[in-house]
Amino acid sequence: VEERRLNGEDREDDEDDDVGNEKGMEAWERAYADERSWESLQEDESGLLRPIDNSSLHHAQYRRRLRALSAASSTARIQKGLIRYLYIVIDFSRAAKEMDFRPSRGVVVAKHIEAFIREFFDQNPLSHIGLITLKDGIAHCLTDLGGSPDSHIKALMGKLEFSGDSSLQNALDLVHGYLNQIPSYGHREVLILYSALSTCDPGDIMDTIQKCKKSKIRCSVLGLSAEMYICKHLCQQTGGSYTVALDESHFKELVLEHAPPPPAIAEFAVSNLIKMGFPQRAAEGVISICACHKEAKVGVGYTCPRCKARICELPTECQICGLTLVSSPHLARSYHHLFPITTFNEVDFTILNNPHNKPSETCFGCQQTLLPGKKPSLRVTCPKCNQHFCLDCDIYIHESLHNCPGCESQHSKAVIEE
Repeated sequence: VEERRLNGEDREDDEDDDVGNEKGMEAWERAYADERSWESLQEDESGLLRPIDNSSLHHAQYRRRLRALSAASSTARIQKGLIRYLYIVIDFSRAAKEMDFRPSRGVVVAKHIEAFIREFFDQNPLSHIGLITLKDGIAHCLTDLGGSPDSHIKALMGKLEFSGDSSLQNALDLVHGYLNQIPSYGHREVLILYSALSTCDPGDIMDTIQKCKKSKIRCSVLGLSAEMYICKHLCQQTGGSYTVALDESHFKELVLEHAPPPPAIAEFAVSNLIKMGFPQRAAEGVISICACHKEAKVGVGYTCPRCKARICELPTECQICGLTLVSSPHLARSYHHLFPITTFNEVDFTILNNPHNKPSETCFGCQQTLLPGKKPSLRVTCPKCNQHFCLDCDIYIHESLHNCPGCESQHSKAVIEE
């Protein structure tokens, strides 16, 4: 009896070990086990395997997000913060070494922050970014506020070292010292990418949060582990957003959501006239000292119209006289945030299959056929010019071009006729 009981206990232990192994799987392993990526393959007519086309699914997700944004903007008159001063605080503590994101949390964050910086400057050409790292309980200023994406990315990729604890209070104190000097027309923002589950602070962080709220600094946190009360409280007090990433693809979506300019808070949105300079490009072959890097450079650069100082990149503030320097394309690229393009309407299949209607056979944008195999495919139409577009052109027009080709062609024809 005793031997039978012992054998039964051994079997129970083995079953517990099997259950424990399933629960102990890494996140990337569970993704393959749960999503069954091998099932997203299909066999083509030649017998080869190819991935199932998920473009329709991705486009449906995009359309839902676009409709949500348009609905939010139509319910109220929203003022956008076009001139943004954003500090990105990256947690490089020992928690960034965790491998639930492959190869590690820190490496995944750095990779997607690189894409975010380029997307940020593409959508916010008049804004500035600065980078701050958290490790060993200290906040380090990696780069100052600037408008050069390459300099920020180069500095970030050269400092991928993770150690010690993270201190949320030290990061907020450092950011407050920099952003408190920003003019009132600039929108002060902080995006914190937090990997740790605790914060090691030297004082009362609640006082620091109230100090940031008083200085009108909008703090947002994107967590890579579980939800933390102090991060949620920080975002609620300062008007930011707090989200937690489930996996790498979700993390990428959450990061890129911070690229478009957020709505300006009514009590913080003050209308001001901003003095700007439009510098001329320096002549080729001329040697001059750059005011940005304090180095002698040849040819490439711009000349400040007020003090004639040499500047490398735009947009920026002149290091000598403090004048905001931009170019006319930067102002033009900010226009679409004030007057966004309307959402295209999906064309119903019943209309396409009606023999009395003759729908367009090609996309007005890319001129590709909309009748593959003589069967109508998914398409959208502009409510103003009624031109038909494919799904790829729909995404390209709303996310990159910000102008409807059909409406622009009608406008150009009207100008020519006049």
